[in-house]
Amino acid sequence: MSLDATLWAWKAPVNTATQRLVLLSLADRAGEDHTCFPSHERLSNDTLLNIKTIGKVLKELQELGLLKDTGQRKGRLNRVKVYQLVGVNGRDQNYPKTGELENSNQPKNGRIKTPKIGRIKTPKIGGQNLPIESPNESKNKNNWLSLKTLKKELELATDPETIEHIKTAKWFERELSAFENFNVDKKHNPAVMHYLFADWLLRNMSKYQAQTEKPQAGKSSSKATGLSEKQIQAFAKKLSLLPEIATQYAQGTETYDQLTIRLAQKLQNPSEAKKLEPYLRQVGFSGVLNEVAA
Repeated sequence: MSLDATLWAWKAPVNTATQRLVLLSLADRAGEDHTCFPSHERLSNDTLLNIKTIGKVLKELQELGLLKDTGQRKGRLNRVKVYQLVGVNGRDQNYPKTGELENSNQPKNGRIKTPKIGRIKTPKIGGQNLPIESPNESKNKNNWLSLKTLKKELELATDPETIEHIKTAKWFERELSAFENFNVDKKHNPAVMHYLFADWLLRNMSKYQAQTEKPQAGKSSSKATGLSEKQIQAFAKKLSLLPEIATQYAQGTETYDQLTIRLAQKLQNPSEAKKLEPYLRQVGFSGVLNEVAA
């Protein structure tokens, strides 16, 4: 990890909280030469962003001139791009020097930088958007959480039906508690907290859906395709990590877990499983799928 890269990432001129989050993750994994090569999956796990958003943000960072594809490839099968963080060495020309704010008691030309910098957003910001439509808002004891702001974040990522499902879900409070415990030592401002919580909810919703979904009648995995239920779950997980599968089958803001569930459903269907057979071979399947009925 490069401290210079991390300090630079905090102050780099990005346009969105998402860009800042991905840039910090890249900086956290950069070496002394300020290059890094985390996979899209690794960045997704670090930031809780879905795989398609990761690809979009990496492109945006390159367009901003903060990131450069070196042309090198590393990792599994030499498919992971090696990125160069651009401007780390020259950050002193564009950003405040390390310790400048802390040593503000040493004035130059009578100008003292006060600690007010960075305090524009306070914990009270969440109270500016008090709810007008949800009865649960009055019970909100979290000084950062505004259901109205959260809803706006979700509207940018998913459809109204999913938002309503999340809003009325029994597991909402459980995930809120888990999210706050996960971020208890992290000093995110309210805007970033709402963004991360929206993505957290979409990411974890799939595990509750999986508990209620049942195999369709007549499509028992062991009889229809020759794959056991255990094999289907294992291979669906492996398939979701293949870049070509994510490109062809991922939908919208779908997470890895959501893609895994849909792939498992496809593997229960003989004709769909047959289409995926070449990819199954790539992830270690060596058996024989049942023939598709004519």
